[in-house]
Amino acid sequence: MRLVKAAALVSSAALLLAGAPAPPTAGPLCGPSDVRLRPSADLYCLELIPRPDVPQTRAMLELGRAESPYDVAVTAAGNQRYDATLDLAADLPPPETLGPYSAYVAWVAPPSLDPMINLGEVKAGRTHLGEIAYDKFLVFVTAERSATVGAWGGKLVLRGMSPSVRMQQHSLLILNRSGGDSMAGMRHDEHGGHVVGGEARWSMPPVRPGAPMMPMPGVDGLTPSVRPYLPGAGIDPASLPIARPRELVRLRNGDTLGLTAALVRRTINGRALVMYAYNGQYPGPLIQVDQGATIVVRFTNAIDQPTAVHWHGIRLENRSDGAPGVTQDPVEPGGKFLYRIHFRDAGIYWYHPHLREDVQQDLGLYGNLLVRPGRPDAFGPVNREEFLMLDDLLLGDEGLVPFGSDRTTHALMGRFGNVLLVNGETSYRLATRPGDVVRFYLTNVSNTRTFNLAFTGATMKLVGADVGRYEREVWTDHVPIAPAQRYIVDVRFPGAGSYAIMNQVQAIDHNVGSFYPEFDTLGVVTAKGPAASPNLAGAFEALRVNRDVVTDIARYRPWFTKPPDKQLLLTLQLGDLPFGVMQMLRRDAMYSHPVEWSGTMPMMDWLPTAREARWVLRDPETGSENMDIRWRFRLGDIVKIRIGNDRSSLHPMSHPIHLHGQRFLVLAHNDVPSSDLVWKDTVLIPVGGTADLLVEMSNPGKWMMHCHIAEHLETGMMAVFEVR
Repeated sequence: MRLVKAAALVSSAALLLAGAPAPPTAGPLCGPSDVRLRPSADLYCLELIPRPDVPQTRAMLELGRAESPYDVAVTAAGNQRYDATLDLAADLPPPETLGPYSAYVAWVAPPSLDPMINLGEVKAGRTHLGEIAYDKFLVFVTAERSATVGAWGGKLVLRGMSPSVRMQQHSLLILNRSGGDSMAGMRHDEHGGHVVGGEARWSMPPVRPGAPMMPMPGVDGLTPSVRPYLPGAGIDPASLPIARPRELVRLRNGDTLGLTAALVRRTINGRALVMYAYNGQYPGPLIQVDQGATIVVRFTNAIDQPTAVHWHGIRLENRSDGAPGVTQDPVEPGGKFLYRIHFRDAGIYWYHPHLREDVQQDLGLYGNLLVRPGRPDAFGPVNREEFLMLDDLLLGDEGLVPFGSDRTTHALMGRFGNVLLVNGETSYRLATRPGDVVRFYLTNVSNTRTFNLAFTGATMKLVGADVGRYEREVWTDHVPIAPAQRYIVDVRFPGAGSYAIMNQVQAIDHNVGSFYPEFDTLGVVTAKGPAASPNLAGAFEALRVNRDVVTDIARYRPWFTKPPDKQLLLTLQLGDLPFGVMQMLRRDAMYSHPVEWSGTMPMMDWLPTAREARWVLRDPETGSENMDIRWRFRLGDIVKIRIGNDRSSLHPMSHPIHLHGQRFLVLAHNDVPSSDLVWKDTVLIPVGGTADLLVEMSNPGKWMMHCHIAEHLETGMMAVFEVR
């Protein structure tokens, strides 16, 4: 495959800056710095332009990270949240020299200019303006009679537009074959069917309702450059067992569990599907153990592909990590493997394949593990517990849209599904009592989708994440959760009625270059009958400070301000793609949203395969990439890693980065320190952003680090580090 780097196609101002290594320093987001990896000025800095008839000056609006306990700061409706600071040059004349004015005032408004919000008085130097929560917006500075005016009535001095206003309409493209028409090995397929003669045939990805697929001359009729694959070719689906809902398995120290991956039959949205399941269940068995326990899992592979089981987030012995090529050989069809798992940390974990997980995980191979803390009072009291595994599935008119046989499809954005699932079902239902406090353990098992979950009308409290509890519990009205992440929330349903579980995001209509709300109901909680007993309202209203977590994390604070020991750049290399797809990518390069919330470009998502796209982890110090990276640490090392997400590629994406076998603290996003810490194993890095991790190298062995978008992993976005 001929790979080309796309940096030259984007202005150098858009690049994630690289320079000589230096410790991170506090200072303006948009100012000069010697830090090697920095947040992209192209996305997080906004220049304000003076009117020609006022004295020339310089002003820069910094779109800093808003306060959030999550890796991305958004509203419950999915709008991006920024903490704005205006840096105004000292040469701006006194306002009274421009007319009957006494103050300069900053304003923000959506493109419609309604409402126009007064952000407050601004003066020379740096002025903190507070939060802006529009996806597209305009900023103005005017001279006014008073800083407290409710409406703009004075003289316009400065104006600017958010980086998102640069987003271009695909409908403005004139797509033709001039300038070359590379087909990248892709082929026209005359067969529109799903299965022909027992073999899979490509079927077009379904069109999204309300977002018609734009014609792309030279691309229409193409299929990916790999053979299609569906499970169970040549098998009569009626001969397969019907999958059943998951079961709870309580295990004690020393117990053994038999776990088999096999083909099953499922019906989703009226379509009969051949899928995979652990022990015939969807999701796989919910395993519950006590902290400190050790169990044995006897795994059998009864599917039609080699596989292995990764025990995500657990600090277990290296040989049982389930990483083929690193800790074990693949388990071939009909083969077996023995895993020994010690549960060192309390928390909510999950298990899934680590070989062609773009196929196997998507088809149902996943399950949760709950590790009960040694202290029964570690969490506050609740009336009940529920476990939600969030997923999506891509279905066409005739069933599953096929996967790539030897290489992944959807290699750019990942495989967004068009059917959203909770615990493998399209319509989750829970019956509870008025006043009940329910603890929800949330796990995102989708290939690429980041959810923004809300319980409408209920009160929600964030209490834990990947590997345990937060230092301090906080109120929240939503949970943005990336692939492989887990969050623990306590939710109180105050009275009788129905409460919708919603996924609320702002999707992008690329045809017209605009955002639109995409709200999906994932399920419904119905509170009815007698009131909750016991009544836990009083305990729920208290926000607990977890002193033991604070004390544990305090031991690591001496390392918080040290320079990074390692740095990692997340980027993309592209090979030959059809001319129409490349034209769209070039137009998209004008602006990239911090998080790709929804698959609104199904054709462009579908065609690129691992032959045409290669996602990259790069060590800026050595230039090594992916499996050529050679990081070695000693047991007990406390390592600071700075990760930057390159803005300069043709289609940058947010990446959930997972480290095997260790735990880490997210110290900062975009140089803004985290104010409420929790141990994690997966962090979401938004486009053009940075994150600083403090990793406790507490577990010896060779361990993987990778992006948990399944299709990115399958293009090579993984590396191995060793702890000796």
